[in-house]
Amino acid sequence: MSSSSQSLGGATRCGRVIGPSLDKIIKNAAWRKHTFLVSACKSVLDKLESLSDSPDPSSPLFGLSTSDSDAVLQPLLLSLDTAYSKVVEPALDCSFKLFSLSLLRGEVCSSPPDSLLYKLIHAICKVCGLGEESIELAVLRVLLAAVRSPRILIRGDCLLHLVRTCYNVYLGGFNGTNQICAKSVLAQIMLIVFTRSEANSMDVSLKTVNVNDLLAITDKNVNEGNSVHICQGFINDVITAGEAAPPPDFRLILEPPEEGGDGVNTEDEGTNKIREDGFLMFKNLCKLSMKFSSQENTDDQILVRGKTLSLELLKVIIDNGGPIWRSDERFLNAIKQYLCLSLLKNSALSVMSIFQLQCAIFTSLLRKYRSGMKSEVGIFFPMLVLRVLENVLQPSFLQKMTVLSLLENICHDPYLIIDIFVNFDCDVESPNIFERIVNGLLKTALGPPPGSSTTLTPIQDITFRHESVKCLVSIIKAMGTWMDQQFSVGESLSPKRVENEVPTDNHSNPNEEEGTTTDHEFHPDLSSDSSDAATLEQRRTYKIELQKGVTLFNRKPSKGIEFLISSKKVGSSPDEVVSFLRNTTGLNATMIGDYLGEREEFPMKVMHAYVDSFDFKEMNFGEAIRFFLRGFRLPGEAQKIDRIMEKFAERFCKCNPNSFSSADTAYVLAYSVIMLNTDAHNIMVKEKMTKADFIRNNRGIDDGKDLPEEYLGALYDQVVKNEIKMSSDSSAPESRQSNGLNKLLGLDGILNLVYWTQTEEKAVGANGLLIKHIQEKFRSKSGKSEFFCRSCRSAYHVVTDVAILRFMVEVSWGPMLAAFSVTLDQSDDRLAAVECLRGFRYAIHVTAVMGMQTQRDAFVTSMAKFTNLHCAGDMKQKNVDAVKAIISIAIEDGNHLQDAWEHILTCLSRIEHLQLLGEGAPSDASYFTSSETEEKKGLGFPNLKKKGALQNPVMMAVVRGGSYDSSAIGPNVSALVKQDQINNFIANLNLLDQIGSFQLNNVYAHSQRLKTEAIVAFVKALCKVSMSELQSPTDPRVFSLTKLVEIAHYNMNRIRLVWSRIWSILSDFFVSVGLSENLSVAIFVMDSLRQLSMKFLEREELANYNFQNEFLRPFVIVMQKSSSAEIRELIVRCISQMVLSRVSNVKSGWKSVFKVFTTAAADERKNIVVLAFETMEKIVREYFPYITETEATTFTDCVRCLVTFTNSKFTSDVSLNAIAFLRFCALKLADGGLVWNEKGRSSSPGIPVTDDYAPNTQNFMQVDENISYWVPLLTGLSKLTSDSRLAIRKSSLEVLFNILKDHGHLFSQTFWIGILSSVIYPIFNSAWGDNDLLSKDEHSSLPSTFSPHFNGASWDAETSAMAAQSLVDLFVSFFTVLRSQLSSVVSLLAGLIKGPAQGPTVAGIGALLRLADELGGRFSEDEWKEIFLAVKEAASLTLSSFMKILRTIDDISDEETLSDQDFSNEDDVDEENLQTMSYVVSRTKSHITVQLQVVQVVTDLYRIHQQSLLSSHVTVILEILSSISSHAHQLNFDLILQKKVRRSCSILELSEPPMLHFENDTHQNYLDVLQDLLTYNPKVSLELNIESQLITVCVKILKMYLKCTLFEGAELEETRQPQNWILPLGAASKEEAAARSPLVVAVLKALRGLKRDSFKRYAPIFFPLLVELVRSEHSSSQVPQVLSTVFHTCMGPMMSE
Repeated sequence: MSSSSQSLGGATRCGRVIGPSLDKIIKNAAWRKHTFLVSACKSVLDKLESLSDSPDPSSPLFGLSTSDSDAVLQPLLLSLDTAYSKVVEPALDCSFKLFSLSLLRGEVCSSPPDSLLYKLIHAICKVCGLGEESIELAVLRVLLAAVRSPRILIRGDCLLHLVRTCYNVYLGGFNGTNQICAKSVLAQIMLIVFTRSEANSMDVSLKTVNVNDLLAITDKNVNEGNSVHICQGFINDVITAGEAAPPPDFRLILEPPEEGGDGVNTEDEGTNKIREDGFLMFKNLCKLSMKFSSQENTDDQILVRGKTLSLELLKVIIDNGGPIWRSDERFLNAIKQYLCLSLLKNSALSVMSIFQLQCAIFTSLLRKYRSGMKSEVGIFFPMLVLRVLENVLQPSFLQKMTVLSLLENICHDPYLIIDIFVNFDCDVESPNIFERIVNGLLKTALGPPPGSSTTLTPIQDITFRHESVKCLVSIIKAMGTWMDQQFSVGESLSPKRVENEVPTDNHSNPNEEEGTTTDHEFHPDLSSDSSDAATLEQRRTYKIELQKGVTLFNRKPSKGIEFLISSKKVGSSPDEVVSFLRNTTGLNATMIGDYLGEREEFPMKVMHAYVDSFDFKEMNFGEAIRFFLRGFRLPGEAQKIDRIMEKFAERFCKCNPNSFSSADTAYVLAYSVIMLNTDAHNIMVKEKMTKADFIRNNRGIDDGKDLPEEYLGALYDQVVKNEIKMSSDSSAPESRQSNGLNKLLGLDGILNLVYWTQTEEKAVGANGLLIKHIQEKFRSKSGKSEFFCRSCRSAYHVVTDVAILRFMVEVSWGPMLAAFSVTLDQSDDRLAAVECLRGFRYAIHVTAVMGMQTQRDAFVTSMAKFTNLHCAGDMKQKNVDAVKAIISIAIEDGNHLQDAWEHILTCLSRIEHLQLLGEGAPSDASYFTSSETEEKKGLGFPNLKKKGALQNPVMMAVVRGGSYDSSAIGPNVSALVKQDQINNFIANLNLLDQIGSFQLNNVYAHSQRLKTEAIVAFVKALCKVSMSELQSPTDPRVFSLTKLVEIAHYNMNRIRLVWSRIWSILSDFFVSVGLSENLSVAIFVMDSLRQLSMKFLEREELANYNFQNEFLRPFVIVMQKSSSAEIRELIVRCISQMVLSRVSNVKSGWKSVFKVFTTAAADERKNIVVLAFETMEKIVREYFPYITETEATTFTDCVRCLVTFTNSKFTSDVSLNAIAFLRFCALKLADGGLVWNEKGRSSSPGIPVTDDYAPNTQNFMQVDENISYWVPLLTGLSKLTSDSRLAIRKSSLEVLFNILKDHGHLFSQTFWIGILSSVIYPIFNSAWGDNDLLSKDEHSSLPSTFSPHFNGASWDAETSAMAAQSLVDLFVSFFTVLRSQLSSVVSLLAGLIKGPAQGPTVAGIGALLRLADELGGRFSEDEWKEIFLAVKEAASLTLSSFMKILRTIDDISDEETLSDQDFSNEDDVDEENLQTMSYVVSRTKSHITVQLQVVQVVTDLYRIHQQSLLSSHVTVILEILSSISSHAHQLNFDLILQKKVRRSCSILELSEPPMLHFENDTHQNYLDVLQDLLTYNPKVSLELNIESQLITVCVKILKMYLKCTLFEGAELEETRQPQNWILPLGAASKEEAAARSPLVVAVLKALRGLKRDSFKRYAPIFFPLLVELVRSEHSSSQVPQVLSTVFHTCMGPMMSE
């Protein structure tokens, strides 16, 4: 049987398909009824047996000729015409195979109607009316296969008839499955037709429709179980069957178009058949979707289903549309002309499915074609979306859910959101779509205002709120996604996105979806380049200011116009103001009328210009008034109406000069019409005006004549039937929503910011008036926008500059913050909370990256507050989710958080605190307990989660909670918390277990990935948080402090420039906390700094860097400023540990180390000094090479530190050891032990002279910088020589001069001069420099001035001798270099000599003698002279200063002093005079001693070096001796002075100054030197006439002696009395005579030793004196003896001559 059936039809391919079907028709046909059919089938079968494949180019059937094709297909047509199902089914099956196998070809259309294929298609469509399920499905299958066939082009009416057949099956199908199949077939046909139109070809790759998607909106009720699966298989089978390769050489040849064209393959879109079919199909579908029910049957469900299906098919077309819809102007115009009109008209329907389809179609249009439909989008978005979105009180639930779904859908497209804002919110002529979306979503999220009536159920309200929040989240997410993409494009230097590369939800190529090149080619005014953000900013600013002006106008019209003119938004001429009033949207019509009715000059001009702008030509009066009043509402004041109507009447008559006899007629009639309109259409008027009343009221108004009754009657009918509606107010103040929660969250200000320019349109349904209004808007759109921005009114802008986001954020951040905050606070729904937190995260990401600090901080602060960590007793799961979100933000957006880090780190700190409480660990306060609570230190808290809670202040404060800004536990902790509060708190702590320590620590560990500015901001914030933790008075904590140490460790490997900025912040922090009054906190901080420093010192530092020094600087500052001995000791221990353990790594850090030890050396605590010196000792002994390894200046710091240790007052051992180490340092310095000596000196850091030594080192500035490192060492030792401790003084002197002596050969002469002036001379100045102060203060007379200047640091004799001898040794050793300084050295020694103290004087004498002894032979004449002149100067200064001191005693009354009363009476002498006496006596004794020392020095120098002395030297010596002896004689000669001194000594019980001895000694030395010169140096004697000087001295001495041995006060001549008048000498005279006797003996011996000639020559001078000696009473027998000798040996011989 099967073999026979396979052989039916013959050898042709078509025969093998048709034959079996014809055979089945024959078998199923009714023989009697279908006789003709059966015979025809048999005839064809016979014919097929004889045919073979012979291709015919014009044949519609493959392999057969045209005539054979007609014959072969005729039985199929006959079978279909029988309407007998058993015959029809085989015929349909055969047709399906022929179409699927592409065995048929041809162009099928209604012209010519006798076409075989047309008849076949028509017949197939006709059998669909049989009403059988199988037949319907078979017809659908055949029709889809026919359309699917690449060799069949069904066109025109035939295509429409085919579609209509499928429509009928859908509308009246046998069952739900068939209806769904019909709908699926139609959708697939749309895909096929428009895919071919896109490609302009029959051979295209086709997509298969998804049946399930087609049922997303409608027809869910007809789905019968597995209908979707059946229908999907049905479609797939047909499409798959048609994928078979068509027969070769069987192509579809299309006829050329009837009018013009170049043939089949022409690309002319206007005449192309394939695209013409697509255009026709689209147009008819749009028209089909606009069919409305008749007035008699308004609820025609069939019509509604057909309309819905049309919209669904249009949706399929638009969803799958390609670039042709933008490149082909005809298709784009079709969308604007037909589809937009369909959407507009269907808006009047309340059918939910139609509204959903409208929204879906509009979404696709928005995604794909917005660049070419800017005006349409600007109209439909408010109508479809915003109108519903802004209806808060009484919305349709499903309608609003559809709108929210639409918004969420488009918000997934980042580019779409940006483009909406750029092209509408930044366009003066366009509505603020983005702003209204955001504010509408906010109103929905906040819900109906309290107290308002609403149709929403609580569940619906909550649903709306959550969905609106989701949309806001999607918006901010889209903004962030776009921003990230632009930044990534910029970073990769990729080409910028050109216009409209918008990613869509389907999987097609975006470039195919949104072709760019063709879009630009089609739209010449499209912004082909990315728009400049600055330009958009200007446009946005312009629009905002214009809106401000409109808002002001709607309140006070005159003020608004003034503002707009002053801001140059409106011109100053009346015509320009009129243009503004007529063309600007948003103006209040009532306010326009009020302004036009003003009587001021400028508003009057505007009103006249306004009326003159209307053209009433050829309008009847009623139409003119209606047209005139359409733009504004007449004011309520009669005078204003009068002015406006008067001008209207004038204008109407001017446009229609033959209408009335005068303008008065038009004026009165206008009033009548307005009154009639009010009367007829005001419901408050009960008795309406009749036509007769109206005619009667207007009699005689035409210049005394009546107007025709027909005219008035027609006017009456026109007004009564059609109300003259004035422009309604489109702007009404919006009711703002504010409640207690807003105030609680601080959202009132945000809401005010959001709504300041917003006005709410009433939720008007899409009725006929609204549609009519929008249609008028369409028509007037092109002409109306000429007022603003003419050049860019239709331009579509695209931006790639992320700066545009700043404007978007400024618009949206307030509403978003309010919506997220309110929802998060009010709702406990987990999903809603998670969604809000997502919104916060995206908002923070955008604002942070864009650098919008205010907005970023607002979001971060709000989110931080919602963690509720400050009030843990009220925490919920959403608060824990907020904590998690905070952590995520810290990790993901840390590079941009800046100051907001403080809030985040505060949250992390509070989390850790709560977790510690929950675990029962002791709080950080236990480590900082004061002494009175020390016994509780180890208790801590019990494990709150297991054992309940302890009533302790810290825990109670945490449970009680506080405000977000409270950084510490409040002081009010007196009240106990209840147990249920504690239990609730413990339960909440369990929630925090969701946050592990790893997540917390990850934030800090992630800091090493932060960028430069971010890590700096992070450290700043962490320091602030840590400071607030540590400064808590009741609960100090160290969590953030430990994290500071961690992040510092993490970031140590950053480049130095960055690390320096980080450490600058950390350093200030450590210093601030280290000086804290809380000792425990300060100790903890210093220990943390130690840990950090230990880690840092593990890193090696290169030479000439200073960062280690900066790193250790906090130790130095705290050491210097801290008043706590514990802290200072800790710092010393920390530094000691660090240095000794990391000594090889310490480089520039030595500076800070030595500064710390220097401060410690001067500390008032002995243990700190000793501890520091122990480390210093080890450093110097064992690690000295490391000190100057990289930088030589650290040697200076080391020396300064050691010098400071030498000044320690606690133990001499430290000081002595420090001095020894200074010598060690000098040895290293001299031996070249410093590394820098071996390096190039050009890189030396310079002279390391600090301010401490600056005054004494000015002479060093020109010396070699390496030699200059000696300066601080030598200067330090120099200062140490004035120490009050003898051992220290001696040791420092010894070390100093040993260093100079041992290493002086390294110094240049210049450096030596500097040493003398800055190092050596100050040593002696400290001992005697202040004692010559009186020589400069001639007017001082206060006793305190003359108090001894030697304090505890004064030198003793041993020290003075040691210093002087060391100086001389040094000078002798380096005499060659120092020779030029001889005068200075001698002056210094002379200064010692003249000192009042005995020790320095002796030392000076010895030193000067030794100097002369060692170098006497090397001194030149001038140098000797310098020595003696220095001694002379010292002596003269001493004499003059002493005489001034003696003058002070003159002020004491001498009445009793000169009398011979009792000297022991002190009652009459006051205390001040006693002090003066004591001081004078003391200074007199010292002075005498010094003068005697000077005489001794001079005498010794003379005697030792007399052979080398010249006459000039001798002259100086004699002058010195002469002046001192004369001074001694003067003192001793002043009897009043002697009496005062004696009385003073008696009163004070002091020994008297040896004035007589002083006089005798000085004269004796003077006499000895003269005798010696005369005896041993005759040459000099002769030159200087020494004999004469000798005689003079001798005479002077003899006279002094005679004065005390003869009568007191008597002259020698007067004392010659008879021998019997000799009186005995008094006791005093005897004592003086005895004291002077040796001197007189010496004088007599000197005279005796004169040569005879000399004696003879001078005898007349001294002979009388010798005679008086004979007469005198002598206390010593030696005087007469020598005198006798003189007479015998000298005078005798001379007289004998």
